[in-house]
Amino acid sequence: QVQLVESGGEPVQPGGSLRLSCVASGHTNNIGCMAWFRQAPGKQREAVAAISIPGGSKTYADSVKGRFTISQDNAENTVYLQMNSLKSEDTAKYYCAADRSGGYCYDPRASDFGYWGQGTQVIVSS
Repeated sequence: QVQLVESGGEPVQPGGSLRLSCVASGHTNNIGCMAWFRQAPGKQREAVAAISIPGGSKTYADSVKGRFTISQDNAENTVYLQMNSLKSEDTAKYYCAADRSGGYCYDPRASDFGYWGQGTQVIVSS
């Protein structure tokens, strides 16, 4: 089993920045991919970014390319999502996900990930 705990979500003005953190615990040696998803009210959960473990290959949704950066600290079993130039449409609950298969990182889909955190809320509003 793997447990994931997210933090860092809070209200922010458009154009601002936030850094989300996801700490993994448990059987972390089995993790092959970690990803960030988000879900806005009335919308489906969508992939934002993914990173292979431990290789570090990264995938981004088109809507966040150039603004968001996913990174890892393997020593701390932590994955980060640096979010810059935030827009109102980035408002959502952000979830950390993990799975054993590193292959899921190339086209991350919520149905493929076996481990999930509880989510952290990001609100972008003036």
